[in-house]
Amino acid sequence: MIRIGDVLVSQGEGGVYSERMLAGARVWDPFRSKLAALYYTGNGVELTADMRVLYLGAANGTTVSHVADYVEVVYAVEFAPRPMQDLLEVARRRKNLVPIMADASRPEQYAPLVEEVDLLYQDVAQPDQAAILARNCAFLRQGGHAILMLKTRSVDIRKTPEEVFHDTIAELAAAGLEVMESVWLSPYHKDHAAIVCIKPGRK
Repeated sequence: MIRIGDVLVSQGEGGVYSERMLAGARVWDPFRSKLAALYYTGNGVELTADMRVLYLGAANGTTVSHVADYVEVVYAVEFAPRPMQDLLEVARRRKNLVPIMADASRPEQYAPLVEEVDLLYQDVAQPDQAAILARNCAFLRQGGHAILMLKTRSVDIRKTPEEVFHDTIAELAAAGLEVMESVWLSPYHKDHAAIVCIKPGRK
């Protein structure tokens, strides 16, 4: 990852979400991006130029645009029509970003469009977040990483965020993923956590 001093940045065309520029690079704001928050609160996964990424819950393309600055290709899945309009504009300026309008809980919808990936990243506000990640691991190579941005209040409001956090970690382990890191994203995002996993197998 690229830092200027203690500031996380990416090298790419600015103006996606009025982000600041620093020495010609885009400042990756942890208050606007949960993935950036992970790099400030934990370790995360190093993004490299040869990496293929499947991004679930691409929304308006804020975080997606930074990821695309680092990697070879990003398959960006978004279901809602309005954010997709913004995502299409981001993709117009980044030739390695492939926007896909589909439901992340139904990976069969986009299976013909996505190749095997090195990183599976998910940020969707649905109750079955862990199950969605597990289903999409069909695209993830053995030895590849998965990052779940857990929105605890979207899973079960009857449970505390801590209970949802621990239950989700157990669910991912039961699905065959090895949990490598789990951190809360405070103070950047309230009641959100990041869970970093690896799909066992060859490196």
